[in-house]
Amino acid sequence: MPSWTLEEAMRLTAEIGFDGIELAAWRPHAWPRDLDATRRQEMNSLARQYHLAYSAICMVQVNHNIASPIETERRDSLVYIQECIDLAADLECPTVVVGGGFIGLEMVENLAHQGLDVTLIELADQILTPLDVEMARPVEDLLRRHNVTLALGEGVTRFEQDGERALRVHTKSGAIHPADLVILALGVRPDTALATTAGLSLGSRGGIKVDAQMRTSDPDIFAVGDAVEVRDVVTGTDTLLALAGPANRQGRIAADAVAGRPSQFRGVQGTAIIGLFGTTVAWTGASEKALRRLGRDDFEKIYLYPNQHARYYPGAKMISMKLIFAKPDGRILGAQAYGEEGVDRRIDVIAALIQKQGTVYDLEEAELCYAPQYGSAKDAANFAGMIAANVLRGDMPVAHWDETGESLLLDVREPSEIAAYAVPGALNIPLKQLRARLSEVPRDRPVNVICRSGQRAYIATRILLQNGFDARNLTGGVLAVQQGGSSS
Repeated sequence: MPSWTLEEAMRLTAEIGFDGIELAAWRPHAWPRDLDATRRQEMNSLARQYHLAYSAICMVQVNHNIASPIETERRDSLVYIQECIDLAADLECPTVVVGGGFIGLEMVENLAHQGLDVTLIELADQILTPLDVEMARPVEDLLRRHNVTLALGEGVTRFEQDGERALRVHTKSGAIHPADLVILALGVRPDTALATTAGLSLGSRGGIKVDAQMRTSDPDIFAVGDAVEVRDVVTGTDTLLALAGPANRQGRIAADAVAGRPSQFRGVQGTAIIGLFGTTVAWTGASEKALRRLGRDDFEKIYLYPNQHARYYPGAKMISMKLIFAKPDGRILGAQAYGEEGVDRRIDVIAALIQKQGTVYDLEEAELCYAPQYGSAKDAANFAGMIAANVLRGDMPVAHWDETGESLLLDVREPSEIAAYAVPGALNIPLKQLRARLSEVPRDRPVNVICRSGQRAYIATRILLQNGFDARNLTGGVLAVQQGGSSS
């Protein structure tokens, strides 16, 4: 394969040519300036201005970095992500990263690998805000184990010069973080300047409004990419989603539409993934908090902690999973997972089912690859479906780690486990002794049953239900309690 520069490749493509297509992208430093009503695109370049006639045009729009509104006395120590390439390679100084999203976390990891002291400041009370808060906590603990200082729920109020090179970063709590380098990863907003100039309609989220064929309010102008508003197939709302996969598919849909094919973009569900310090976090569909913001309560959730492959096979690693599904039909609404291995595969399986409006019953019956080094005969994805189906069938009523009330908490772990971690206020009756000690369990209130991860609690819940108790399995067990209750 020859080694070509982008300009050489574009020149060659232009020379080969396509019927009815003219390429302007090879012209160095050329960019669109305006789209006028006479179907001409005005181009600016360093050399000249010129016009290109068009019958249809597709705008591939990206995002702008969100600029900092924060007062600062020095801007040479304050940089945005696009300015950070190779900047940290020779640093030996404390660094502050503002923003706990994808790019901010990737910067944090790379700076930490350089041996720098890193502080991450995030306005929200968690990192990775698409996740539910309890699923973000293990990732935050991971950062702390790698000596990253977290300042969550903190807004930066100003940057102050400290000596010849350094800055002092002030936050709303009154804390001061010294730094020789501050990286702003504040997020992005859609770049709609050209669309606005062309008189195109914008949507409720500030992005370019398009139909299912990526056509804008001008029928001869199409738009794809980060700056367009698209439909969330799970919630039915309009959203902005800056992900490469959907943008690529939008480009194909727009090309089909221009060529006369009736292709349509189905929408998005926000499937995403990030690697961090040897672990993986991934999610798809709606989060619990997103559903609650929309006023929905017609769903249930479960937590589970399966291994990524057979437990007896060397190298088994636990995956922390959360599955959200609709009541009563069991349609899968979302999933989140965190672990060292196997996270991507399980989220991809669930994402495919969400796309087809699949249910937890479909998930429990999904036929997936199995060999001990790759999974279990009851794969982690199947297991999630089976637990959720048990809930909907009434076989396993559930309670949750964040619920309060008058319920009795019954811990069915062994005494040695209790010695290592005791759940406050719980009555301990080991599962093996439960049938013989049922008289010790009160019948005047609901009983929430807990074990390490939920399996023994399921058996105990079935015993109690069959003996007339109002019993529920606390889904995810002690692991969910620890995960949800970990400090921020």
